Amino acid sequence: MRTREALRDALIALMVERGWDEVGIRDVCARASVGRSTFYTHFADKEELLLSGYDDLRRMLRSVGRGDSRKPLAFTRGLLEHAHDNKRMFRALVGKRSSQVAQTRFLQLVVELTREDLAGNRETTVQYVAGAFFQLLIWWVDSRSALSPEEIDAIFQRLTKPVLAEARLAR
Repeated sequence: MRTREALRDALIALMVERGWDEVGIRDVCARASVGRSTFYTHFADKEELLLSGYDDLRRMLRSVGRGDSRKPLAFTRGLLEHAHDNKRMFRALVGKRSSQVAQTRFLQLVVELTREDLAGNRETTVQYVAGAFFQLLIWWVDSRSALSPEEIDAIFQRLTKPVLAEARLAR
């Protein structure tokens, strides 16, 4: 676990400094003080290393979101708070300087979380809501807006409420 965490921390730090495309496995190993063979014992490539962090984030968001199962999309508040607490990392993951790989994988995570929360809804609704949240998150992270996570979540929930009401009628 310590090795995996050291590798993930090294990857994130290097992404913040250089961007996804400029980081190689040798760089990650050197930063983490881990040999390349040890890296490959745990991960096939740097994308798999990145995804392991997303798996941990998913677990954390699900444990936080369980408290209010009546609220659709309860994960959004926790994700916004996490992004606020880790601004530099989120700019590296989803900001305008991030890579297509990191953004695409992060969007997939948001879509999966949305799909779980909106079970029974059409896939078009899932994609629309996830895309809206993802774009709002990117804007918020990149713009360095003074809005708090609570304010951003309230805006998102308010804008999404009519969409979810319409989706319920369409079922």
